[in-house]
Amino acid sequence: MLNLPVEPLPSVALWRINAMRILFLLMALVMGSFVWSQLLFESADWPAVRGLAKSMLAALAMLSLLGVRYPLAMLPLMLFEIAWKTIWLVLIALRAWLAGRWTADIEALFGECIGIVVAYFIVPWRHAFARFVLAPMEPLRRPR
Repeated sequence: MLNLPVEPLPSVALWRINAMRILFLLMALVMGSFVWSQLLFESADWPAVRGLAKSMLAALAMLSLLGVRYPLAMLPLMLFEIAWKTIWLVLIALRAWLAGRWTADIEALFGECIGIVVAYFIVPWRHAFARFVLAPMEPLRRPR
């Protein structure tokens, strides 16, 4: 078996872990309640793309429940949430605002996405960088 030296991950403050738990709980309860309600009671006439997007958000809300129990293990889920909302805010909302094409739909989605800014201050970035960038890659195959 190949034994590569592995640096210990930076410690994460308990307040940050608990704040991540709160974020995961909010994702599960707030987003989950809206999305699941829509999927269960309003989805019959939706276009396929909207149904697909809402189904993905419902899965994200369900998996967020695991983040309440295991916030550091589910950190990639939080990073995904940060990534997609930031991409939408910068590439869709900001560009629409700059071009004078702000609509009621964009404004509604903006209100749902802007809260992600809080996560930038809660995510343990040093830990994430050490775990997902600096740590050695998992082997592609078993050593002989």
